[in-house]
Amino acid sequence: MKQLTADELRSKYINFFISKGHAQIQGKSLLPENDPTVLFTTAGMHPLVPYLLGQEHPAGKRLTDFQKCIRTCDIDSVGDASHLTFFEMLGNWSLGDYFKEETIKMSFEFLTSKEWLNIPLEKLAVTVFQGEGDIPRDDESAAIWKSLGIPENRIAYLPWIDNWWGPAGTSGPCGPDSEMFYYIGDKPCSDNCKPGCSCGKWLEIWNDVFMQYNKTQEGNYEPLSRKCVDTGMGIERTVTVLNGKASVYDTAIFTPIITAIEQTAAQQGAVPKYTQNEETDRSIRIIADHVRSATFILGDPKAVSPSNVGAGYVLRRLIRRAVRHGRKLTGAELSLCPIAEVVVQQFKGAYPELEQNRAFIISELNKEEAKFMETLQKGEHEFEKLLPNLLKDPRKIMSGRLAFKLYDTYGFPIELTEELAAEQGMTVNRDEFDEAFKKHQELSRSQSGQAFKGGLGDQGEMAVKYHTATHLLHQALRMTLGEHAAQKGSNITAERLRFDFTHDTPMTAEQIKKVEDIVNEQIKKDLPVFMETMGIEEAKAQGAIALFGEKYEAQVKVYTIGNSVKDFFTKEVCGGPHVQRIGLLGVFKIQKEQSSSAGVRRIRAVLE
Repeated sequence: MKQLTADELRSKYINFFISKGHAQIQGKSLLPENDPTVLFTTAGMHPLVPYLLGQEHPAGKRLTDFQKCIRTCDIDSVGDASHLTFFEMLGNWSLGDYFKEETIKMSFEFLTSKEWLNIPLEKLAVTVFQGEGDIPRDDESAAIWKSLGIPENRIAYLPWIDNWWGPAGTSGPCGPDSEMFYYIGDKPCSDNCKPGCSCGKWLEIWNDVFMQYNKTQEGNYEPLSRKCVDTGMGIERTVTVLNGKASVYDTAIFTPIITAIEQTAAQQGAVPKYTQNEETDRSIRIIADHVRSATFILGDPKAVSPSNVGAGYVLRRLIRRAVRHGRKLTGAELSLCPIAEVVVQQFKGAYPELEQNRAFIISELNKEEAKFMETLQKGEHEFEKLLPNLLKDPRKIMSGRLAFKLYDTYGFPIELTEELAAEQGMTVNRDEFDEAFKKHQELSRSQSGQAFKGGLGDQGEMAVKYHTATHLLHQALRMTLGEHAAQKGSNITAERLRFDFTHDTPMTAEQIKKVEDIVNEQIKKDLPVFMETMGIEEAKAQGAIALFGEKYEAQVKVYTIGNSVKDFFTKEVCGGPHVQRIGLLGVFKIQKEQSSSAGVRRIRAVLE
């Protein structure tokens, strides 16, 4: 088969589903709005959760898009042949429209038709849910696959952990899925070779999820009256598999980035080459993935800066890990900016926000690299302070706990601690360090959340109230500080709201009080909330605020809080959810106002 590029796959997928009556919608920000369960958008379906739960989407019931995603749970595995932090997902959705038969037939057509991917039938196998408890085996999906020519011995019936979607919590929509696999060898190892076979040659490229049940709080599964379909195809993995590559880093997705790494290193007198040896390859892969990920985070319309908390901490970790592996390649600082420039150039066609935010990307990378150099100097200084006592140990072994303290307190990498120790004829108790680091990882993962599979944004009563309150707060800030006070992000739980906005200086006590008074004055009026669907330009013409410079669909939802849609306090383009009247909100109270990042302030507020 002809080598398939990421751009070609992205275009083919979208065009195919448009031809099947789907509306193309715009992928959303990497930083999810009003979902405290995750730091980043971790799956293509993540922004569609409210519509999978029952909201009407302005673009209709058949949707398709490509979505940028970040998953952080496997950062330490990046460097092997397959793991990535940033990836792209293709998806199509049915919101109460078609179901299993049409979904599977469309999947099969896209995969096998000469007009589209033209994959030979003998290269394909599928999985379906084998049934468990009160949920029967998904014979319906299996029968549809058989009718299309997939033989029985290429259909694997797999358990809950493999072929069941959601819910992440105790209740909510869920259902079986059917996954499609591609054989990476010349031919199956036997007549019974299919996904799950010990030969390990079947790789998943697509997943169709059939949301047909609702799990109740009591643990029962009830059929949904409005069945939905959610599908996902990873661009990087699919391109790798269909082009017969052993690693995603061997595809044209990464070739220009890896070349930029080699050229940048060569300018400093180093000559690392990809496929030179495993240690060099690992460092190059880490730099390639982490710079690409950092570029997309910094280039996002809702970009965060490197920091010590939340998404900013992940960004800092990605940049610093890339810098550290640059030092391993060259023995000195490897500038990440020329590599980021290549990422921008390569992906700006699909993601124009990268070009629009190019200056910010380069500026933040430069600043963070400089800060990390300072960190390394501090870490070396702290090591030197420890050295006299360390040298008294006749065993010449540095405690792993001390090494971890350097890492945890100063961000000093363990590899550099080992280098400094070796210069003094010492070793580091790596087992002890690894044990402390493992505990640190487990704590971080429990705090930051896992990959989004079935996790549903909070649609509860208080979360809806807080979401509505952010609209009032946004307008009150604009009235108090000026129209430059634009929303940069928010985080909603059932207990509070957190709201980030552009402003250079701390708010005064008088300004904070004025904002509170404006919001509470509106709440006392018990204004109604109106929702209309219209074109984005019409919405702007009517005075609606459209946030973050995002790309919008042809039709958007506009929420107005006021006496009428023409006589309003605030009007914003938003996906919801909202209360019907704001008198339900209670008393608005700002608990804290502080810096979030350079030029961005953060408010934490509650409803009492």
